[in-house]
Amino acid sequence: MTSYFQDYLTVGFFAGLGALLVMIMLGVASVLRPNKPSAAKASTYECGVDPVGSGWSQTYVRYYVFGLLFLIFDVEAVFVFPWAIQVDALGWFGLIEIAAFILILVLGLVYAIRKGVLRWE
Repeated sequence: MTSYFQDYLTVGFFAGLGALLVMIMLGVASVLRPNKPSAAKASTYECGVDPVGSGWSQTYVRYYVFGLLFLIFDVEAVFVFPWAIQVDALGWFGLIEIAAFILILVLGLVYAIRKGVLRWE
């Protein structure tokens, strides 16, 4: 066996050992944990208030839109921070590129505001 494949064998061995240890620890935890089921433990808990109505409810799409907008601007930070570190090395080209990138994101934000997506009613 070549040393190239021997390295993979070592990684596979440790991955298998890790999986085996996880299974052993979960088995030990299931044996040692206290198990005292009751009706109170099986009921739904909502911040100390007794639940009212059925457990099913429809979620507004706005939550997802806010989440996507957060994700977009969070990913923007991932691109802006490395640019800020290398701003001197990139020069004018880097400045124009990041300005275009931020302009596109701002246009998307303006579009979302004009469509009324950010209005919470």
